[in-house]
Amino acid sequence: MGLTANPRILVVNDDGIDAPGIVLLEEIARQFSDDVWVVAPDEERSGAGHSMSISHPVRVVQRDERHWAVRGTPTDCALLGIYEFMTDKAPDLILSGINRGPNLAEDITYSGTASAAMEGAVLGIPAIALSQIIRYQSPIHWDTARKYAPIVIRQLLELDWTPGLFVNVNFPNCPVEEVTGIRATTQGQRPSGCFRPVRRVDERHVPYYWIKIGFPEGGDDDGNDLHAVLDNKVSITPLQLEMTAHAVVPEIAALFADADAVTN
Repeated sequence: MGLTANPRILVVNDDGIDAPGIVLLEEIARQFSDDVWVVAPDEERSGAGHSMSISHPVRVVQRDERHWAVRGTPTDCALLGIYEFMTDKAPDLILSGINRGPNLAEDITYSGTASAAMEGAVLGIPAIALSQIIRYQSPIHWDTARKYAPIVIRQLLELDWTPGLFVNVNFPNCPVEEVTGIRATTQGQRPSGCFRPVRRVDERHVPYYWIKIGFPEGGDDDGNDLHAVLDNKVSITPLQLEMTAHAVVPEIAALFADADAVTN
């Protein structure tokens, strides 16, 4: 069963409320509804993951009737939108993004964009994370996202949204005319070493660190998200909250079969 016509949409991101990707996503969302709300960080929160602010206050600036800038994480934004700002009716759909950069493979665990969608899944709200892959210091192909995001969203509105499900979408780093199609994918896994601390020294001779991002080649097995975008395809990956490694449960159960005898 798909979503209703004219769904109430909450738009979130991790690049900040003024980022070009969220401006584009709101424009796209309005193709599907006149009931669109934007709650986003007041500045970039990339890499925030599924974190929330529990040790300091979350400050909010309301820009107009349906736009809020939040000094907090993308998860904070989703929670505030759902519980504080849209109190008369919860959103029917959460759209997160459009992120400036990839959210592929293990990026999901770091991504604030994906995590805002994940919070929707936690609360039983259909949610889609959208990202435009880029190459740093090169033009960003926003027109690729502009063309394909409405197509993807329109089809996903017909999805049977089971509890705990969210969808991760990546648009390839190519001009719109070079996109070769849309592919349903699995989540890939790159070789280790994508993120490494790099030591620097400031003008007072005090060391500090940047986390350097570098994506080693590999892990692009046929059918996964890494492989799809190398083929210039839009990648659509259904994800779920339930992360149990079911195949390993019997092995662990066997290891602890005599646990009572060991502990007594």
